[in-house]
Amino acid sequence: MSEPTPDLPELPGAWRARVPVYDDIDALVELRRLDELQGTGGAHVDPAGIESEVAGQASWTRRQLVAVGADDVPRAWITVHDRAAGRALVWGYFDRDVPEIDSIAHAFYAWAEEAAIAMARLRGVTETRLDESPFAKDTRQAGWLALAGYAKKRTWLHMERPVTPEEAELEPRAGVIVRPVERHENGLPVAADLQIVHQMLEESFEDHFNSYRESFPEFVQRLREDPGHSWDHWWLAYVEPEDGGQPVPAGSVVCSVLSAPEGGAEGSYVEYIGVNRAARGRGVAKSLLGAVIADAARRGRDRVGLEVDADSPTKADQLYLALGFTTDYATDSWFKDIDLSD
Repeated sequence: MSEPTPDLPELPGAWRARVPVYDDIDALVELRRLDELQGTGGAHVDPAGIESEVAGQASWTRRQLVAVGADDVPRAWITVHDRAAGRALVWGYFDRDVPEIDSIAHAFYAWAEEAAIAMARLRGVTETRLDESPFAKDTRQAGWLALAGYAKKRTWLHMERPVTPEEAELEPRAGVIVRPVERHENGLPVAADLQIVHQMLEESFEDHFNSYRESFPEFVQRLREDPGHSWDHWWLAYVEPEDGGQPVPAGSVVCSVLSAPEGGAEGSYVEYIGVNRAARGRGVAKSLLGAVIADAARRGRDRVGLEVDADSPTKADQLYLALGFTTDYATDSWFKDIDLSD
């Protein structure tokens, strides 16, 4: 038997909570746009991504609510993503012009906690972590999270670099081999390669902040939920052993397609890049990024984006700076850990 979804929260005045529906997508696109404008000074929202969250594959692993007034138009939206065992990602978007928005935010974060607890109990785990990532400049949302019992733990840099046509010829460093994940004649990837990608990423992030085990089925399903997902954006890196022999897996990178802004070009986004600890210092990460940049150039794209821990133990941000990436904006990780063992 599944755990029931928490009851709808009571909201102030004429406001009420309900589950979002397909007809809400345009309003949620605008809500997300306003959120990004406030946090970054610019906005480029992908409607296909929001459609997936509300009425597509991404909705299957999420519980969510919107707040509506008399006009039934969403002015607040919260989602709780069942990311993995003991991990729930929370995303809240709120129209700051609504006078009652503080009370709505308080009620929505309380509901999100109950939803995360229900997810954890369904999985049979005895603890879970709620993880929300507001923009670093958003002091108001930080205040809501603090009141809800969250604590700020980390800062993430969102970086981007331009791509030029000349970079289509970039080659990996000597001793490093980079190749796309192999695919069958029908375009689907070879299972063994996907399993190596997952293994490389799991091993690479073992010593990183907030690392946790994500099963192979969860990993593949989650990435496929993204409308920008494409199997031809997965690469593996190998290194040649110093004593000879067959090249061995050393790292991997998984990318997605950044939708084109009006009048602009598509971009590539690095979802994950990982290098096996035994292979660090041999130019594997630089070679993988070179493959991504070269691929973007061949496709006529104008940028590559990524996210990095500001306190990465591997100093990844310094590598990205050296390769021409610059920080566009920052977000913070706020956590709330819940013990369900009682």
